[in-house]
Amino acid sequence: IPSRKPQGNMHMAGKVYLIGAGPGDPELLTVRALRLLQSAEIVVHDRLVSAEIMALIPPAARRISVGTSAGFHSVPQDQINGLLVALAREGHTVLRLKGGDPLIFGRGSEEAEELAAAGIPYAYVPGITAAQRAAASTGVPLTHRGLATGVRYVTGHRARDAELELDWDSLADPDTTLVVYMGAANMAEIAARLIAAGMPIDLPVLAVGHATTPREVRLPSTLARIAADLAAHPIEAPVLFMIGRVAGLYATA
Repeated sequence: IPSRKPQGNMHMAGKVYLIGAGPGDPELLTVRALRLLQSAEIVVHDRLVSAEIMALIPPAARRISVGTSAGFHSVPQDQINGLLVALAREGHTVLRLKGGDPLIFGRGSEEAEELAAAGIPYAYVPGITAAQRAAASTGVPLTHRGLATGVRYVTGHRARDAELELDWDSLADPDTTLVVYMGAANMAEIAARLIAAGMPIDLPVLAVGHATTPREVRLPSTLARIAADLAAHPIEAPVLFMIGRVAGLYATA
């Protein structure tokens, strides 16, 4: 994976690796991510990085938690950006470790923009994203001949609880699997808007929490029932929703 070259004239600057930790199972890390973690100097990590992944970091390495969760942000994003720049300017090699993949709802590109503007070299190290891990764990494919010819990823949560501004008419395509990240708090609205846009009320939905980990939870439902089912059987974040005809294959998986 090619590194991005610095734009500035910074001397002795370190480097930042924007690393996807995947779903939490160390065996699902990329070889490159594992190699970097095992020789880490400084790791700036999110809340959702599993304990099993964190255990791969050398004891002597400095660990800085900047984790976030729904409704709570331990470190604002602009401060995270500034922290990465400051550490690299001190000459350190910094691992920015995120759950899933840094380029899929991971804000990796936002951090990369700040690094580039500051003249700090960086590189992306991809990870398995939530949709892929949930599909592999549950046996529900994201695409399947005769059921889904495509897949779309959307976020079900906006910063500072802003209103969801999604193209509901475009999303209400029964031939496409819709995967909703971070949508547990807004699932009632999401389901209602999709139904209003023409999605069938009995369209299968599968909610998956902590996919591929020992804490994995699965909740099969339909578009009409998912909000009530989730209220009756809450799932601890992170939760992913697979919406579409392929979700109906879960019963036979």
